[in-house]
Amino acid sequence: MEHKTKIKAEEGKQDILITREFELPVELLFKAYTETELVEQWMGTKVLKLESKNHGSYQFETSSNGNVVFKANGTIHEVVPNQKIIRTFEMENMPVGIQLEFLEFEKLTEDTSKLTIQIIYKSAGHREQQLKLPFEMA
Repeated sequence: MEHKTKIKAEEGKQDILITREFELPVELLFKAYTETELVEQWMGTKVLKLESKNHGSYQFETSSNGNVVFKANGTIHEVVPNQKIIRTFEMENMPVGIQLEFLEFEKLTEDTSKLTIQIIYKSAGHREQQLKLPFEMA
């Protein structure tokens, strides 16, 4: 079975490229990344803060049995509705460090869209740490 999410990670590079096509209009896909209620539903995490605007910021937190198991935060540098988001991303208490993310939203048809995410790490070593973590490949 072919995975819907494709990850390209070239040996020795500092970045990875993630692409996925969706059976959603680009406007709805973009909202899934910028509206608190949809982010919580889409990502399965609690949104503590989400300022989906240029120079905004965000904080996410996931708990299991009352214990926090994941915290992430970042700065949103640029938002162009239905086209792109440029942001930093940091998982707290992880050796990966801060990464820079370029999310590009593309309309394919009226009912389908594509998301391309380029993630840049401080070093190839930091990227390798990230690739050791499990990715959801549905």
